Amino acid sequence: MENYDNKYEVLKHYFGYKEFREGQEDLIDGILSGRDVLGIMPTGAGKSLCYQVPALMMKGITIVISPLISLMKDQVRALNEAGVHAAYINSSLTEGQIAKALQFAARGRYKIIYVAPERLTTYGFLQAMKQVDISQVTVDEAHCISAWGQDFRPSYLKILDFIAMLDTRPVVSAFTATATEEVREDILKTLRLHDPKMLITGFDRPALYYGVVTPLKKDNYVLGYVNQHKGKSGIIYCATRKNVDKVYSLLVANGVSATRYHAGMDDEERRMAQDDFIYDRADIVVATNAFGMGIDKSNVRFVLHYNMPQSLENYYQEAGRAGRDGEEAECILLYSGQDVVINRFLLDSKEDNPDLTVDETLEIKRRDEKRLQAMINYCLTKECLREYILLYFGEHKKCECDNCSNCQMEYEEEDVSDIAKAVINLVMELRGRFGTGLVCQVLIGSGNAKVRQYGLTESPSYGKLSGYGEGEIKEVISELIFQNILKKTDDRYGLLRVADGAVDVVTGERSVILKKPVNNDALDYENVSAGMKKHVRSASSRSKSKASTYVLNGKGDELFEQLRQLRLDIARQESVPPYIVFSDKALTDMCVKTPATLDEMLDVSGVGENKLDRYGKQFLDKILEFTGGSKPKLYLD
Repeated sequence: MENYDNKYEVLKHYFGYKEFREGQEDLIDGILSGRDVLGIMPTGAGKSLCYQVPALMMKGITIVISPLISLMKDQVRALNEAGVHAAYINSSLTEGQIAKALQFAARGRYKIIYVAPERLTTYGFLQAMKQVDISQVTVDEAHCISAWGQDFRPSYLKILDFIAMLDTRPVVSAFTATATEEVREDILKTLRLHDPKMLITGFDRPALYYGVVTPLKKDNYVLGYVNQHKGKSGIIYCATRKNVDKVYSLLVANGVSATRYHAGMDDEERRMAQDDFIYDRADIVVATNAFGMGIDKSNVRFVLHYNMPQSLENYYQEAGRAGRDGEEAECILLYSGQDVVINRFLLDSKEDNPDLTVDETLEIKRRDEKRLQAMINYCLTKECLREYILLYFGEHKKCECDNCSNCQMEYEEEDVSDIAKAVINLVMELRGRFGTGLVCQVLIGSGNAKVRQYGLTESPSYGKLSGYGEGEIKEVISELIFQNILKKTDDRYGLLRVADGAVDVVTGERSVILKKPVNNDALDYENVSAGMKKHVRSASSRSKSKASTYVLNGKGDELFEQLRQLRLDIARQESVPPYIVFSDKALTDMCVKTPATLDEMLDVSGVGENKLDRYGKQFLDKILEFTGGSKPKLYLD
């Protein structure tokens, strides 16, 4: 393997890029100068290059710690395809294979070794590592080390023991896409980073469209959506195995190319399902959140959530599996009140971590409930969805993105101050002892057992809003919580209490305005028999400023499909996922630049020396066959 002392040469030779993305160069420079770093970068922002480029320039080897077997396999496969010697050590290997990999590692055969945290302090691994010069330890998915994060893994604490056992402390780099300010501080403290350079590139993914819809029939919506996106790669997430099986059966019965993935399937079934999706044998995978961690498939064009996730961290991570190549993709969440019931049940069923104290366990439950409420608020807000996500992760900037369902929806405003006053008066009267359900029942004048049991039929507020439906009142309560006029307790009971702005509403000094959609049909696929409706965000209406690359015209699409088929043929011959050969973004760039020589092919984004040697001529021949050596314009202005 050739050594380089110039980061730009490494970037182009191995990875095929001429320029670094935002934040990459700063973190690389930090590592090369000997500083620890913490990079908070959204999925698809190129975190892996931040430690891979320095790894190829430093004298020793880099150890990458990851909990995700599928990610290790993907990354190692991609690195070897690019001409980088890399390996992984995890439970997917036999003991004999692990022993052989450690022998090679001890001889310095690999520049980058991926390892599961559980393996770090095993005798065989430590002995092998003592024989090599370790220049960098990289912690991927670094939020897993924080007990306050949504995905705490006690095995990550072994990282500290491993680093302490090394004769010389290497540079430590840590990366994650999902970390609130609180979790970021915990990562820095727990990992004991030395003089760390922390860089937050921002959580925005401009090429992703965010949408929340509340269809009457989710199944009809899903079927309509996938029919409108035929041939596109997508993930449909469900909260339960039962829903996975149901949606999968629905799609297959209607001729959709799909597979499924959940923990109820055996290991071989799950492996085959994952491979079918990665190798483009199935367009769609229907899965629980057990699927996708570490999947580096770059051409996922949509992620649908059949059920609402338990937290915005989970949603951001799962939705972020769309558009990893930087091209436009859609993230649509189908919301219903039943999703809240399902998630509360799943949280109540969650096993306690035996490594935590009683107080710590209670605190985690409180935070889980707080995260769930933030997720519910995301589904109910009428404000910009992108801005909501950014604010949640601590990025305070005003945003009207014109690339989410709320920004593209037409609303009318309704003054609901009278309803709000009635709600607040009752909450004050009940002194924060009851939740949304009972408050609504008292206000509409319900005679159910619980209302009678607490003597609330005698309340001055009883029946005060008898002319309204319970759903209407709940919508106002959600708005009051969103505006911090009311608040909910951070526990499973969600008791309503007054907040700072409540008195101003009661005295009439503050109005409560509710935004209501004028027409929600633009986001509705359920009326299938009347003809499938187009999604509100059609290709012609997309903002060109959001696109990361050119939009191909008809002839461009034709060449793209020919290159896509060639890529698929090569991938099947070599038993690798198609995106390992070239990404969709690289194929698009070929259509835009229409290279006529191998030297010109090197100008295509994502084409490095190794891939040029392996695949360049086949793709060049296909392009020349299509263009005849001319330079036609195959993209829109």
